[in-house]
Amino acid sequence: MSKRFDGRVAIVTGASRGIGLAIAERLVAEGAKVTVTARKPEPLAEAVAGLGGAEHALGIAGKADDAEHQAEAVARTVEAFGRVDLLVNNTGINPAYGPLLDVDPGIARKSFEVNVLAALAWTQQVHRAGMGEHGGAVLNVSSVAGLRPAPGIGFYGATKAMLAYITKDLAVELGPKVRVNAIAPAVVKTKFATALYEGREDEVAAQYPLQRLGVPSDISGAAAFLLSDEASWITGQVLVLDGGVTLKGGV
Repeated sequence: MSKRFDGRVAIVTGASRGIGLAIAERLVAEGAKVTVTARKPEPLAEAVAGLGGAEHALGIAGKADDAEHQAEAVARTVEAFGRVDLLVNNTGINPAYGPLLDVDPGIARKSFEVNVLAALAWTQQVHRAGMGEHGGAVLNVSSVAGLRPAPGIGFYGATKAMLAYITKDLAVELGPKVRVNAIAPAVVKTKFATALYEGREDEVAAQYPLQRLGVPSDISGAAAFLLSDEASWITGQVLVLDGGVTLKGGV
């Protein structure tokens, strides 16, 4: 595998499993040093071990929307690896399922804080920690649910739509030094998305022109491209990774 990220340092939030871990694995395989974050220390420690240990990865447990955790993660990354070049805002939650009319305001507020405000805050942190001076790339993990109505996960979709908007605005504000892009996956076979396909995977996959659901490696390759110098003239874009399902009106 190529070493596109030799000498680069990345922070990937929500990376103890699923899409975040797959992205971290791809970055390390291509030469990067990576800090991974998640709420629970035990699976995070397992992730770090799988990434090659302290030589290649640093794990810092905490809540993505906690300002002290964000500051600690950025400071320790700079202390351990010297800089931050890449940020992947992968952390997302969806604690509510059902009609928007039934969404609890507290749950909605928490979703907004984690899915939107935390991504903005992490970007502010790494920008102030040197990325704004030496340059870099930010990747936000949005969702196809943010592109069109998504019954049952409407507020989650609304937060992801705002994340996609923020991506574009930040691309304008932070250029030319920092590029900011997003990816918008459809259903990917992870623990986070289990409720969307468990027990009926064939039925759900039949809605996709490619006739299958996504897997984390489908996402990590595209993420690595957008973070790499091969995408040096791409900023403010939301790349849809959906197996073609949105072509048929699905999410």
